[in-house]
Order: sequence, then C-alpha cells, then structure tokens
Amino acid sequence: MPENVSVNCEAISIQKLKNYSMYIYNITTNVDESIHDQWLEWMKDTYIPAMLATGKFTKALMTRVLIEEEMGGITYSVQYTAKSATDLQAFIEEHASEINQLNKKYHGKMVSFNTKMKVIHSHE
Repeated sequence: MPENVSVNCEAISIQKLKNYSMYIYNITTNVDESIHDQWLEWMKDTYIPAMLATGKFTKALMTRVLIEEEMGGITYSVQYTAKSATDLQAFIEEHASEINQLNKKYHGKMVSFNTKMKVIHSHE
C-alpha cells in the first residue's frame, strides 16, 4: 500500500459479496399522463401477475424513473428476475407474444422497450 494511503478497516463496513447466475428482464415504459392512474393499477393487478404466472420469473420490482421526458409522460421500469438464461429465453419464445397482447389496451398511450441483463454480483 502506498505510504500516503491509510485505511481504517474497522471503519469500513464489509458487505457480503454474492455471485449470481440470475438474469433480469427489464421493461421500461413511458405512460401518457391521461391514463397514468388506470395503467398503474392495471400493471399491479394484471400485467405483473401475468408475467409472474408464466413461471419463468421469481420476482418483479417496479420503480419510477426519476427523469422528465422531453415527450412528457411518466416513466417506469419493471425488473423481472429469472433464475437462468434458459428461463429467460423460454419466456421470450413461449410467452412474450401473448403477454404483449395485453398492452393493446393502451395502444398509442404508452411506449416500452426491454433490456436483458445478467446479474454479475450483489452486495448485501
């Protein structure tokens, strides 16, 4: 360690490091304010439960994205956790088209994109 660097290990909170082999299917959606409240309830009561009911995801985390979009609206991110790449791919091949049909209810009032991610590690 360089002479000018000192580390007080007692003052550092060491967190347990976990290695994961999990995947996240993130869906980011911008929703028109005119349907926001109805859409939010629908997501909680219908869409997210339908995603979990496929059996390919173990949990879902819904967050509001804290940015103001130039196009307006309110933006959310929902992260669905899959145990494996196989489960994620199976969802895409077996269920994605059917689940996406649920979005037709809000056609023209929302825009979404998805991102597939692999969890590398997590600090707890």
